[in-house]
Amino acid sequence: MVVTEPLARPPVPAAGDLPPAIPPVVPPAVPPVPPVPPVPPVPGADRWLDTDVERLARIRSLVRDVPDFPKPGILFRDITTVLRDPVAWRATVDQLCDAVDAWDFDVVVGIESRGFILGSAIAYQLGVGFVPVRKRGKLPAPVHSVEYALEYGLDSLEIHRDALEADHRVLVVDDLLATGGTAAATVRLVRECGAAVAGIAFLVELEALGGRGAVAAAAPEAELAALLTY
Repeated sequence: MVVTEPLARPPVPAAGDLPPAIPPVVPPAVPPVPPVPPVPPVPGADRWLDTDVERLARIRSLVRDVPDFPKPGILFRDITTVLRDPVAWRATVDQLCDAVDAWDFDVVVGIESRGFILGSAIAYQLGVGFVPVRKRGKLPAPVHSVEYALEYGLDSLEIHRDALEADHRVLVVDDLLATGGTAAATVRLVRECGAAVAGIAFLVELEALGGRGAVAAAAPEAELAALLTY
């Protein structure tokens, strides 16, 4: 028989022989996050928005003349310089809304492409719907389409067949009234959908091109407004 000896156990250390306790880890203090500074006001915003005269003067001062665009002999009135200025852009939307607010409409139709910018802002501000009128081939569903003459050639516009209902009263919006061909074509599209045109609004009107008469002939029942005339 094999006799084994019990394993020797290590001696228990005395209290004084124990290693020192590990101190708890204290995370470093996190400095407080500074508050976000308020957005500074736009310089001159209150002054420019005081009166209609000041609003319109601000807008007019920022419309840029571009000669020979899109073709030689055409003087183009560029509103992108208005859009980039926060004071003038807000004044533009406010003035257009003031001009059309009493016209009794429930949807805005914006004409490609700058009419999208102005029209959608008006629709949002006044709490109505927005419908785009686009160049040929840009809309995915079945469309009504019209061809029309404009000051430097021929073009065509389209609207979705189901964009408007028969009881809709429409505000048509574009940036510029020149010969009136684009707006008159849009009036035809609105009527093909069965809706009525309550009014037509522009930022700029070129009086010498006679567009107001063409639009009035196309929609004699509609109100008509332009903020700036040249």
